[in-house]
Amino acid sequence: MKKYIFVVTALLFSALYLNVFGQTKSYPFEVLKTGKGKQAIIFIPGFASSGDVWNETKSNFEKNFTCYTFTMAGFAGVKPQPNASFKNWETEIVNYIKAYKIEKPIIVGHSMGGGLALAIASDYPELISRIVVVDALPCLAALRDPSFKSQENNDCSPMLNQIGAMSEEEFLQMQKRNMAMLLANPSKQDEAISWSMKSDRKTFSQMYCDFSNTDLREKIASIKCPSLIFLEFGFSNFKEPIEAQYKNLKTANFQYANKGLHFIMYDDTAWYLEQLNNFIKL
Repeated sequence: MKKYIFVVTALLFSALYLNVFGQTKSYPFEVLKTGKGKQAIIFIPGFASSGDVWNETKSNFEKNFTCYTFTMAGFAGVKPQPNASFKNWETEIVNYIKAYKIEKPIIVGHSMGGGLALAIASDYPELISRIVVVDALPCLAALRDPSFKSQENNDCSPMLNQIGAMSEEEFLQMQKRNMAMLLANPSKQDEAISWSMKSDRKTFSQMYCDFSNTDLREKIASIKCPSLIFLEFGFSNFKEPIEAQYKNLKTANFQYANKGLHFIMYDDTAWYLEQLNNFIKL
């Protein structure tokens, strides 16, 4: 009888431990796991986007790969978390990879997600097998201002106040203007705008400010893995300053889209998928 009581107590304690302590780890993203395969692909969407941006992409790989599709906390309706930052998100994606023992994944990132792919491959070069960067630069601000220097204690309060003070209609109109410059495919614009409208304003402002202050130009020198860099059609007119930002990435393979804007997966789909298939299936 005593042995039985001990076993029951142990089981109850184990359940309590799992419920209390197992849930203390909360990642700043939601993850949808699909597909089946030994090789894993991690898909990270861009600023204020849902993981749904990868639906057409990952359907090409789910038969042979295990796909992990992220949506970051505070974006596209996912519950926000405090203290959002580019560095914190990088660290927590790495922690997730290690915790779930995802061996040498391929990371595919769009825009800010591409920046996260670059950062992870830079800081953890042995962790990743390949990266795909869809229309992102190591330092976006330096494209406008070549003398740009990242600020150690960057003050994001002006942007937080400005975005936070907007009415819903003002914010909507801003997103419509922005999306017209980022996405040429009209059938996808409303969905992309809806993701921004469902995003937490504080996270939206904080992460835009933080990513705008991010400079990865020096650290990408430590990347060892093959790196496919997709760039939008318009950037083909600025190859010199664009590729100068990547000069320290010795594994870079640059591919410029034939048409469209920032959402290359929507605007030049067939070409994009062909390049991606060739790179990932090498």
